[in-house]
Amino acid sequence: MQVQPLSARFGAEVRDLDLSRDVDDEAFGAIHRLFVESKLLCFKNQNLSAAAQLAFSSRFGPLEVHVLSQYNHPEHPEIFRLSNRVVDGKPMGIADGGSYWHSDLAFQERPAKATILNALEIPPEGGDTLFADMEAAYEALSDEWKARLDGLRAVHRYRRKADAAQSTRVEMTEAQKQQTPDVDHPLIRTNPDSGRKAIFAHPGMTAEVIGQSPQDSREILEFLFAHTVQPQFRYDFRWSPGDVVMWDNRSTMHSATTRDLPAGQYRTLYRTTVRGERPV
Repeated sequence: MQVQPLSARFGAEVRDLDLSRDVDDEAFGAIHRLFVESKLLCFKNQNLSAAAQLAFSSRFGPLEVHVLSQYNHPEHPEIFRLSNRVVDGKPMGIADGGSYWHSDLAFQERPAKATILNALEIPPEGGDTLFADMEAAYEALSDEWKARLDGLRAVHRYRRKADAAQSTRVEMTEAQKQQTPDVDHPLIRTNPDSGRKAIFAHPGMTAEVIGQSPQDSREILEFLFAHTVQPQFRYDFRWSPGDVVMWDNRSTMHSATTRDLPAGQYRTLYRTTVRGERPV
């Protein structure tokens, strides 16, 4: 297993490791430590079947089944399909999933610990995924902001805005909407695996700060939204076919760039999501 940094800020690239057969207990322990430390991992040159992806992902914890069940794999519902392909007149997956800054499943009481994406089909250009290091963003806050945010909680909402820039174009059924009630989480959370603090506020899902006036809530969230996506906290990942990428949703947020793919260019990834703990 060869490891090198993805960037000077965070993330690591792993080569010479076959996730379908080389991950014994010792290797898994090393991968988990690297995942917590680096927050973002890319395993190069993989050829994972759906079953192998499920086997690897489930070692990190129980897997979620996405509420948008029409895009789940027909044989493996724990796999959520991200794709702009249409098969027999029906979308194979969600075409614009995650095309806004968010942390996966932040709208649930137990947001995601890890997300694993398996790149099956990547266009020659476009479709990158942007990442922000929320631990580094917290560490860069002034003492005054850290004191102001300490103990505050915020409402997280799936489809926070009708604004297309902060949501997908998919229409949810009433039953799906009933499965996504508002939840509240601390604005600053601690990763239980590292003990490090991170900002937990995302333009696509964090709606309001509890116990604050509307003006103060907007001021806090607008500051955090602008602060966390500054270049010094960012890494923009360019996909290659065969990449398997995983990240720590407790320490990062991300945004896909899938809205403007050229006609005839296809992007298909299989996603598994590991359930996390209640944020504290």
